[in-house]
Amino acid sequence: MQIIPVASGKGGVGKSLLSANLAITLGKAGKKVLLVDLDLGASNLHLVIGQQSPKVGLGTFLTGQSKFEELIIKTDYDNVDFIAGDSEIPGLTSLKVSQKNELIKNFTRSSYDYLILDLGAGTHLTILDMFLLSPQGIIVTAPTVTATLNGYLFLKNIVFRMMYNTFKKTSPAYTYLESLKHDSASLQRLYIPKLVENLERSDPVETALFKKRMKEFHPRLILNMIDDPKDAERAQKIRRSCQQYLGLDIEHLGVIYRDTTQDKALASRLPVVVYKPQSIIGQAITRIAEKIIQSETLTFDEDYDITQASDTSFEIASEEATDDFSQKMAYIEELAGTGALTLGELAETLKQQQFELDCLKKENTMLKKKLLDAAAKGYKI
Repeated sequence: MQIIPVASGKGGVGKSLLSANLAITLGKAGKKVLLVDLDLGASNLHLVIGQQSPKVGLGTFLTGQSKFEELIIKTDYDNVDFIAGDSEIPGLTSLKVSQKNELIKNFTRSSYDYLILDLGAGTHLTILDMFLLSPQGIIVTAPTVTATLNGYLFLKNIVFRMMYNTFKKTSPAYTYLESLKHDSASLQRLYIPKLVENLERSDPVETALFKKRMKEFHPRLILNMIDDPKDAERAQKIRRSCQQYLGLDIEHLGVIYRDTTQDKALASRLPVVVYKPQSIIGQAITRIAEKIIQSETLTFDEDYDITQASDTSFEIASEEATDDFSQKMAYIEELAGTGALTLGELAETLKQQQFELDCLKKENTMLKKKLLDAAAKGYKI
């Protein structure tokens, strides 16, 4: 079974649309597919494939109300089964380690040709570990500055998560990483290849294992929502950024043009590849499915067990860092170094950063005033 986690650093880039239509296209090709909505807390994949909101899903399984086998429902499409997410059950975005491991155990026991996991946006540990169930996960992004930045941020988080999962807690490499936690600003400017060189000097054995796994790791990029052929060049620039700053080789799986057909299909509660298979987006997804069918199924080495991963996180580029302006600028500098962002886009990003800072300052001033007013009136703060 080829496991295909589908992720994005940012929401709204068409991740769920791709997951659903890819599953149906693979099913039409005679492949048995299990499509899973793992966008916990914002589950809506059933709408994309035209399913009624199921009574059972991951939420009922994780709360002990149903068995895993009961979650799998048949869809209206050949060879495609589906597991819903259950967004109405609170607390699902942050799973306990035992819950995450129970899901992974059941997923890997499934008997399908393809297991497609539609992950949520962002860099929660659950998302990172689910993405690392396979060396062949798909990262979906768009040519906009924010989508590019967040896609790169996601991949950087993935590399650190793999590093953290590889090194034993008693190893010199782990100790070295822990020591760097206290100087995250400097670490942001320490590119992964240089960091690996330093780790190699302190712990050659553990670092050799990490380098081996990095060679096994081949995430695949899909650039969605492009409007012009020049937008497709962004994919190569992202690839160069990943090679230079992350020491990571990514595969370019394809591009998808912006197409209003997808909105009409969603309104009709039909996947695009069913509503209008000859549309631009339908043909693009068919090409991507063909590449996947022709690709070899890869796995990490047998000793790499994601269920043994620590529930503490190094999180050098944590989800919180997406709201930290200094770290955001570090990512921008890295992408600018290989031309993934143009000067005009950099200027626009800086304007946006300044606008956000101004808003935060105003909110802070208002909050201070409210606190002072409350104190003057004798309220306890």
